[in-house]
Amino acid sequence: MIQFLLNQELRSEHALDPNLTVLNYLREHVGKPGTKEGCASGDCGACTVVVGELHSDEQGERIRYRSLNACLTFVSSLHGKQLISVEDLKHQGQLHSVQQAMVECHGSQCGFCTPGFVMSLFALQKNSDAPDRDKAHEALAGNLCRCTGYRPILAAAEQACCNKPQDQFDSREAQTIARLKAIAPTHTAELNSGDKRCLVPLTVADLADLYDAYPQARLLAGGTDLALEVTQFHRTLPVMIYVGNIDEMKRIETFDDRLEIGAAAALSDCYTALRHEYPDFGELLQRFASLQIRNQGTLGGNIGNASPIGDSPPLLIALGAQIVLCKGNVRRTLALEDYFIDYRVTARQDSEFIEKIIVPKGHSGFRAYKVSKRLDDDISAVCAAFNLKIDDGVISDARVAFGGMAATPKRAQHCETVLIGAPWNAATVEHACAALAEDFTPLSDFRASKEYRLLSAQNLLRKYFIELQTPHIETRVTAYV
Repeated sequence: MIQFLLNQELRSEHALDPNLTVLNYLREHVGKPGTKEGCASGDCGACTVVVGELHSDEQGERIRYRSLNACLTFVSSLHGKQLISVEDLKHQGQLHSVQQAMVECHGSQCGFCTPGFVMSLFALQKNSDAPDRDKAHEALAGNLCRCTGYRPILAAAEQACCNKPQDQFDSREAQTIARLKAIAPTHTAELNSGDKRCLVPLTVADLADLYDAYPQARLLAGGTDLALEVTQFHRTLPVMIYVGNIDEMKRIETFDDRLEIGAAAALSDCYTALRHEYPDFGELLQRFASLQIRNQGTLGGNIGNASPIGDSPPLLIALGAQIVLCKGNVRRTLALEDYFIDYRVTARQDSEFIEKIIVPKGHSGFRAYKVSKRLDDDISAVCAAFNLKIDDGVISDARVAFGGMAATPKRAQHCETVLIGAPWNAATVEHACAALAEDFTPLSDFRASKEYRLLSAQNLLRKYFIELQTPHIETRVTAYV
């Protein structure tokens, strides 16, 4: 059985279909149709809801509110949390301040996308102390509207975050914290509809035991990729194991020489640590899909699904990152570049899972770039990461990695060979650019032609050279439209 709060109502569920999304749960099981389905793939934001969970920091214990795509969230991931939908905002006959701001700023026309915008604004208001245009853009980048042109919605964001009044969620915070504590998970939970089940362990040891018992199970972290098998391809997932309640796998620890990031840590949680050490990594994470996806998707999941266009693997490979794989009580550490074998084929053994990612620190020559058709909420056509060590004008070490150029994220070995031991000058760069044609034979698809991909990869190396020569130029992580 799983338990969660639906606003303030305690819900206990045990026989639900584990393949049921929060979107369909709201619309079909509890009569809350305000949450809309626009794309069923996490692109449009019409289904945005907010999830609250207990969080402790220097300010003490509080509820952290985050926007999520309900179409990509399985109900099992709500265990021990609070779910808030658009119907929950109106209180005692009065619109919530974010709803009122949308009305007064004329932020809605046809209205289909409006509930999703309202929920993104609600999360923004809860996480903002003052109006901030950049934060508003970030909060709303995952919400699409075909009517308004966004200007009035941004005006509503400014109004909602300026002198925000106390609402019913603020006044009930202590009560909600107590209720969430009362339903805090204490043992492995399960949703079981008879022919399908989802198990929700709380420790790495329990996960290892369950995965050993059910090696055919699909591991569910953020679900932003896995859920597409249900919502887009209409497949059935008979057994899932949800790892999002395992605190050990959500830790982000900083050491003198490395970062250790739990595989189940949300990308939005990884942002601060990675940005502090590598600003380019932080900038790329801000362009990783939408805030809703980053609040849900995990670094381990982005690696584990072995997509050739995943944004984080090229960067991690260029940094020499390692992953810790766990099977039963046995762990092994593997260089990330050795994890990817072929298209969607990895070195992971049956019942083995990624426990954490180890990211070395101290690479001052690291830069990263993403080429996509639009700036926000888009997948890379080419993702490039460069990490060169230059001593007295000579390249002593080089790690160059790309995504979108092959069946796997991979290093450009011919390019690296040209670079290592050569002087750091324009002639060397041109020789290395030519070598990229030996490293990659990219495919053409709807994102880019093979010619465009190869030329972009070469131009990004030239761009890297220019930036290192003139570090005052700020042109990193750039989109090409």
